[in-house]
Amino acid sequence: MFQIWVLVVMPGSYVHPTAVIDPDVEIGEETRVWHFSHILSGSRIGKGCVIGQNVMIGPSVYVGNGCKIQNNVSIYTGVTLEDDVFCGPSMVFTNVLFPRAHVNRRDEFLATLVRRGATIGANATIICGHTIGEYAMVGAGSVVTKDVPAHSLVVGTPARRSGWVSRTGDRLGEDLVCPRTGERYQLQGDVLRLEAREGNCGKSRV
Repeated sequence: MFQIWVLVVMPGSYVHPTAVIDPDVEIGEETRVWHFSHILSGSRIGKGCVIGQNVMIGPSVYVGNGCKIQNNVSIYTGVTLEDDVFCGPSMVFTNVLFPRAHVNRRDEFLATLVRRGATIGANATIICGHTIGEYAMVGAGSVVTKDVPAHSLVVGTPARRSGWVSRTGDRLGEDLVCPRTGERYQLQGDVLRLEAREGNCGKSRV
């Protein structure tokens, strides 16, 4: 019995000649895949993404629309990126907690979810099994060992919250108003929510 694999590259997308795209991969419209990257079977890449140099995705990984994955990032099985996620250069995802070279732990992969609009800084490490909330920001070099609430700015090893950021990534002051867009947020317990918009809303591209 023959199995038919389909490679779907949508109109307007670009794959550099040095990139390797395995069978059974979908690449959305206007997505660019750059030098020496490798997309493994079963992976789905959304529209308008930028996949930098020497990136590995898969197998069977979902990347949403509008994501930007910088150079030297590997996105393993179990990691899911929602729309508009930014992964900085050389940041690291893991997929098992206690790896050993001589022990097969493929049945122990833990899921990692990065929600819409989140940013992960250069050289940060995300320990598997956690969720990065919507529009959260993980500082460069930080090590995430637990869930990161939406709109949190976390830094350090292990990463701890040092403030709040708006949808555009601007740090919020005590008034919880975005200085770029005028969007106003409300803190309810440990959850930050968008409450209203004031002036200058036109500057927001979110």
